[in-house]
Amino acid sequence: QVQLVEAGGDSVQAGDSLRLSCTLSKRTFDNIGWFRQIPGKEREFVGACTWSGSQLDLADSVKGRFSISRDHNKNTVYLEMNMLTPEDTAIYYCAAAPYDRTKNLAGDYIYWGQGTQVTVSS
Repeated sequence: QVQLVEAGGDSVQAGDSLRLSCTLSKRTFDNIGWFRQIPGKEREFVGACTWSGSQLDLADSVKGRFSISRDHNKNTVYLEMNMLTPEDTAIYYCAAAPYDRTKNLAGDYIYWGQGTQVTVSS
């Protein structure tokens, strides 16, 4: 069993930045992904990385604005979000998958955090 805890969600203005964190109880799985979801819509892939750092994948909608980093000492993965727009408003989730390469399908992930709300106002 792996617990994931997200933090950092907030209400901000368009153009602002936020950093979300995802802290894992243990680093059992190599692939950590970020997804977001709007009520009534499917969960959308945002990005993923491997703990080794050998792979990093970002959705086209966030490339150039979002980045992912890791702190091995803290078992924490960060989602750095810049130039936020109202379209980025969603609940953001992190998840863990037992693969040594990044995956962009929610069904590939086994453990999920509880989510953190990001609201961007125009």
